[in-house]
Amino acid sequence: MKILIVDDQRLMREGLAALIGLEPGMEVVGTAVDGRDAYAKALEWRPDVVLMDIRMPGMDGVEGTQLILKHLPETKILILTTFDDAELILRALEQGVHGYLLKDMPSEAIVSSIQTVYNGGTVLQSEITAMLLGELQKMSEWNRGQPALLGTNEPAALGGLTEREKEILALLGRGFNNKEIAGSLVITEGTVKNHVSNLIAKLGLRDRTQAALFSVRHGASIP
Repeated sequence: MKILIVDDQRLMREGLAALIGLEPGMEVVGTAVDGRDAYAKALEWRPDVVLMDIRMPGMDGVEGTQLILKHLPETKILILTTFDDAELILRALEQGVHGYLLKDMPSEAIVSSIQTVYNGGTVLQSEITAMLLGELQKMSEWNRGQPALLGTNEPAALGGLTEREKEILALLGRGFNNKEIAGSLVITEGTVKNHVSNLIAKLGLRDRTQAALFSVRHGASIP
């Protein structure tokens, strides 16, 4: 697994590189200092996973993510963030990133998150999801029925979901994984997976991450 680390702080770059370099099967192919540098090095090294800081001078992590995914769509982007980055996190999620991490997470959680996105999963921390919900509730569009942040997906689209799919969508917005959803609703993980696939298709979304964002954006509209 080839990993590129992007952060404007040298100590963070070197610390993450040292941590990840100790893990079997993981190789840090390089580091970058901002979004533009990340894009150039991603084209050169073709990493499987990019750990992308979101707030950086020069080109930020959102713009860097957009460039990388436009030209290297198979690359997995995992955002590194702090709690005060709500607007940037939302913009990054709209670009199709595979999750977000707090910079002060335990080392084992960071490694586990990298493995999760590499294997096709998403990482949505419930603490950040709750923060995003609070920020979105402050937006005037919340109560004016304006289009969702993802484009044409209006709250009316929820009418096409079954009650079970709405329940699962709400839990996705809280950062639950399939196992946690299954336990909460007393159903199998396989059933959860099927429902998630169905609701993503019905809402015209790209993936589980966008479904979680849709849920956060329209939480007040989900019965």
